Amino acid sequence: MKVLIVGSGGREHAIATSVLKSPRVDKIYCAPGNAGIGLIAECVPIGAMEFERIVDFSKEKEIDLVIVGMDDPLVGGLVDELNKAGIRAFGPKKNAAILEGSKAFSKDLMKKYGIPTAGYECFDDPEEVNRYLDSAKYPIVLKADGLALGKGVLICNNVDEAKDGVKAIMVDRLFGNAGDRIVVEEFMTGREVSVLSYTDGKTIKTMTSAQDHKRAGDGDTGLNTGGMGTFSPSPFYTKEVDDFCKAHIYQATVDAMAKEGREFKGVIFFGLMLTEDGPKVLEYNARFGDPEAQVVLPRMKNDIIDVMEACIDGTLDKIDLQFEDNAAVCVVLASEGYPVKYDKGFVISGLDKFEGRDDYFCFHAGTKLTEKGIVTNGGRVLGVTALGKDLKSARANAYEAVEWIGFENKYMRHDIGKAIDEA
Repeated sequence: MKVLIVGSGGREHAIATSVLKSPRVDKIYCAPGNAGIGLIAECVPIGAMEFERIVDFSKEKEIDLVIVGMDDPLVGGLVDELNKAGIRAFGPKKNAAILEGSKAFSKDLMKKYGIPTAGYECFDDPEEVNRYLDSAKYPIVLKADGLALGKGVLICNNVDEAKDGVKAIMVDRLFGNAGDRIVVEEFMTGREVSVLSYTDGKTIKTMTSAQDHKRAGDGDTGLNTGGMGTFSPSPFYTKEVDDFCKAHIYQATVDAMAKEGREFKGVIFFGLMLTEDGPKVLEYNARFGDPEAQVVLPRMKNDIIDVMEACIDGTLDKIDLQFEDNAAVCVVLASEGYPVKYDKGFVISGLDKFEGRDDYFCFHAGTKLTEKGIVTNGGRVLGVTALGKDLKSARANAYEAVEWIGFENKYMRHDIGKAIDEA
């Protein structure tokens, strides 16, 4: 069969790597892809939001399955357009992708159906928010309602910081239209855990747990990013936590979406906070996390095509989802200055060290093929992932492997997975 993957980041490279392992797949395309994906698939110069061109290409090439990796095209309704043209697609339709597309929607859904989450209020008027902030309890969390590349969250320690945040989001439009509305949320403390899941709209099957590192600097300092590294499984995601989430969060979310007439088929990402009062939902995403996909998918035993087709066909209950009894750690190599200002176009060396290996992976995020070779082309450049028999060995392997790679303004955190030592 022929598969088209829509997207251009490390997540899509991880998906393509899993698709490549399927004996059912003869040809992989990626729109638009990147230099790393281009080593295992045919990249086509079509943007992820060019819906008409994606539909036309899928018809022309007789694509059997389109996998939509990115949030923007999902929230924008690409799956709907593909389905209208009779093309099978993996991912939620527009009315279900709102689970990620609007934080206000997801918070209201959780409140309505009793799914544990932080207390919150929603506003669309900056002056109204500021009045509320005068008597709020601090620290407090501000969230732009819409999509903001994983960066639309501000933690404010006092009223001045909070009002500056409101100005940045709603007045200065730091995150564009994502700041039309704002969610003001109670600050929660505890361990963060990410759990990805497959769902066919009725059945939900969770993947192995993971933990992301969002801040740019060591010790969780600096600005929020799209993710600087991750590890899987999380030692803090115990059987007790899993039992609670299965009883009160996972199936409850799928059922709530169905009751709202928004059947969700695809991947739901559950961002969880393990508080003193039990697990609570921090956020939902309507697709694989990035870089969570880079540590979860290499550990999955199943043929990813079988699982995705079961989600589309409503037969996920017949899939026995299994993961290797090992661990994975991903360290993101970024451009110095990310996520604010950084230079691009530096030649990357050492990529050949990963060729032909199934225990070390170098997932490309911001790369480009030029006459000089493969060069940096973004803030997050590569996701270096290593497997190990346990988390400590996987972490040691990942930090060994990052030294194989060189480029001029290479930057990384040195404490990815350090929490493992505290488990």
